[in-house]
Amino acid sequence: MTEGLVSGTEVKKITNSGFRTVIITTFTTVFLAELGDKTQLATLLLSAQSGQPALVFIGASLALISCSLIGVLLGRWLTTILQPATIEKTAGLLMISLGIWIGVQASISLLHI
Repeated sequence: MTEGLVSGTEVKKITNSGFRTVIITTFTTVFLAELGDKTQLATLLLSAQSGQPALVFIGASLALISCSLIGVLLGRWLTTILQPATIEKTAGLLMISLGIWIGVQASISLLHI
């Protein structure tokens, strides 16, 4: 019944992770996830079109900070009502579902060309 649940010791390890470890892990994860995605391509296009890369950088940075804040607040709230393992499984299922949906949409698009 407790399969997949995080033990108290594991929670302490996660909770007591060093400041540097959390910062580096978060930066690396977000940086790699955002690298080459549609947001980066959109900012590239906006920068080229506007000729004001500093303003585009500020606007894009504020947008990413706002989205990250929503994620952090939602994650913190979810941990008050769900076990971390449940959140992890749900996020995994959501990512798999999105991947399948995008794959189906791409297949449909290719078949109609």
